[in-house]
Amino acid sequence: MSEPRSLPLRRLALPIYGPTILISIGMGAVMPLVALSALDLGASVTQAAIIVGLVGFGQLVGDLPAGALAQRFGEKRVLLAACVVEAAALITASRTGSLAVLAATVFVIGMSAAVFGLARHAYLSEAVALGFRARAMSTLGGTFRIGGFIGPFVGAFLIEQYSFGATYAFAAATSLAGGLLSLALPDLPAARTAAAVPERRGMWSVLAEHRKVLATLGTGVLLIMIARASRQAIIPLWAEHQGLDATATALIFGIAAGVDMLLFYPGGAIMDRFGRMWVALPAMLVMGAGFLLLPLSGTAVAIGLVACFMGLGNGISSGIVLTLGADVAPDEGRRQFLGGWRLCGDLGGVAGPGLISLVSLVLPLGAAAIALGLITWFGAAWMAKWVPVYDPARRREKAAV
Repeated sequence: MSEPRSLPLRRLALPIYGPTILISIGMGAVMPLVALSALDLGASVTQAAIIVGLVGFGQLVGDLPAGALAQRFGEKRVLLAACVVEAAALITASRTGSLAVLAATVFVIGMSAAVFGLARHAYLSEAVALGFRARAMSTLGGTFRIGGFIGPFVGAFLIEQYSFGATYAFAAATSLAGGLLSLALPDLPAARTAAAVPERRGMWSVLAEHRKVLATLGTGVLLIMIARASRQAIIPLWAEHQGLDATATALIFGIAAGVDMLLFYPGGAIMDRFGRMWVALPAMLVMGAGFLLLPLSGTAVAIGLVACFMGLGNGISSGIVLTLGADVAPDEGRRQFLGGWRLCGDLGGVAGPGLISLVSLVLPLGAAAIALGLITWFGAAWMAKWVPVYDPARRREKAAV
């Protein structure tokens, strides 16, 4: 695989990371309101939960078409279009009186997020030199975390001072601003060629050619995302199970999120300097240990310590999924391949909370935590086997022989 022509990170900082922060702040502000909006429109608690989950389902549905769209029209056009569609969906959600329309807009927001995420991933994969790739990707993951941390506080302020509608309007404005800022992305010769002369190969042929990578390393990514999504779902459930109130749970989440944000750049630097395994394996081991420790915690302090411990594991692995995807993406059919790659990750994001629900139907919540810990440690072993196989340094050494 030839290395694409690269651009200095300083030229990409504003048009790549700026939109991510803006949009994640807006979505962090508005997503906690989706369930409340559904309840206001007469939904039951179960229906409200399903509507919230449509964001993830929209991402799943949008992953593969996103690759085809990026290949057909180029990243900058797709980024702007995704942001405009997302803004329109947010405004519609704020003004509708129909539960069905609200559900449809949430689904569209998920699809837009899939398109935006893939175009951003594909562009950065081509734009940044291999020696800086992990730092670039981990910083991208870190900016998402920063925006997601700030967003709920902004949303709380807007609701207190104004209304739900103002919060939705703010999120729409951040989406539009992010789309416009994405237009400042420098052109890449490869990107211009891909946009002007679309490849004749179809998406399914690209995915079939690289099915071994998706079945091996892609499965590892699925397991990583199961651990990440389950961590966010099980900690508040366990806190409630131990009798903590909503304020204490929110405080635990906020502190753990702060810890999560501390290590995104060091994690990227470790990956660039020593290899992907030096982050992938410790992150999975730490998160797995956190799941196993959670049933032993019964106080706010203990639960908070476990949450922060898991936050360390998640934080140091910021950008690992993006980096591994960029490492194995082919030059020909890159965008279609990344659509399949991101589908693996998003399937894990949906499966994690589902596993908690299934296990907790027949066993105590603590048993669900133990099961997730064992699954995460299995994921660590799986990554230990397959990450070195696709390590860029190892592949360069083989090519040189």
